[in-house]
Amino acid sequence: MPRASRLAVISAATLLVAGLTACSTPAPSAQAEADGDWTPITIEHALGTTTIETKPERVATVNWANHEVPLALGVVPVGMAAANFGDDDSDGLLPWVKEKLDELDAETPVLFDETDGIDFEAVADTQPDVILAAYSGLTQEDYDTLSEIAPVVAYKETAWGTPWREMIELNSEAIGLADEGDALIAELEDEIAATAAKYPSIAGKTAMFLTHVDTADLSEVSFYTTHDTRTMFFEDLGLEFPASIAEASDSTDKFSLTQSAEQADAFGDVDIIVTYGGDDLVAALTADPLLSQMPAVASGSIVNLPGTSPLGTAANPTPLSISWVLDDYASLISQAADKAE
Repeated sequence: MPRASRLAVISAATLLVAGLTACSTPAPSAQAEADGDWTPITIEHALGTTTIETKPERVATVNWANHEVPLALGVVPVGMAAANFGDDDSDGLLPWVKEKLDELDAETPVLFDETDGIDFEAVADTQPDVILAAYSGLTQEDYDTLSEIAPVVAYKETAWGTPWREMIELNSEAIGLADEGDALIAELEDEIAATAAKYPSIAGKTAMFLTHVDTADLSEVSFYTTHDTRTMFFEDLGLEFPASIAEASDSTDKFSLTQSAEQADAFGDVDIIVTYGGDDLVAALTADPLLSQMPAVASGSIVNLPGTSPLGTAANPTPLSISWVLDDYASLISQAADKAE
């Protein structure tokens, strides 16, 4: 459907929602009672300022993992993005999300297919009171279009750069559960600390996250900078950023950088490599005359995550995936840390 037509459909859907709401809105006193002690919430973010005037009853989420915040707090969204990475059974749900829905005895919400971007019409059809997108890649155009449907909470500073704590803070505040969100953060922090304590060899080791490695062409290597949420999670586990990665990250706001393999000696301060791939990737790194000189490759201190599996997906921490994958992930890193000693 052409974009102009699509926006017309969205506008029509928005007007329909507004009309239905007007027809069914309780008298002022009844509405006040329904909202309880709700005080309008104003949230500033990178794409604007959002005010939520009344208590949201119908919560929709777009983009990656935002639905996990309301679910973790016992609120089932009316619609959310289908999993398009790490969904090993193709049901649109990652396993930790499916487990939470089962725990809440809830049916699967409407799943938005975001293969080609946000499905604005599908979002509008769920008639949400608020749209959560604290961890997302929304453009200003996306935000403006969604805002025609309902108030939208976007990321605080950078697209796809919202740490898991901030994702919980922003999304929980938007649905009036800020205190519960803070309690969830504290609970996860305790769990992370307890797990890290089980694997003391991790503490103080330096790690880098290699990404998009082409085994057919190792003339260049790409890595996530300190701005990526995967590497941010390293610090939660007790790992440290190598000076080489930290210094490269200081000069950019990008989430990944590429460097010539001829400069691989710059990564001589890396104890552990985390990456996506199979045994063929490790074999290729080990056989390469340049990359094999990296201490982490030479010692075999490599955490090789299956990129399309739930385990690989959970390397990017989210409110529900942290508990699901934490011990397995820390164990793999610990094994790599032992080799680095």
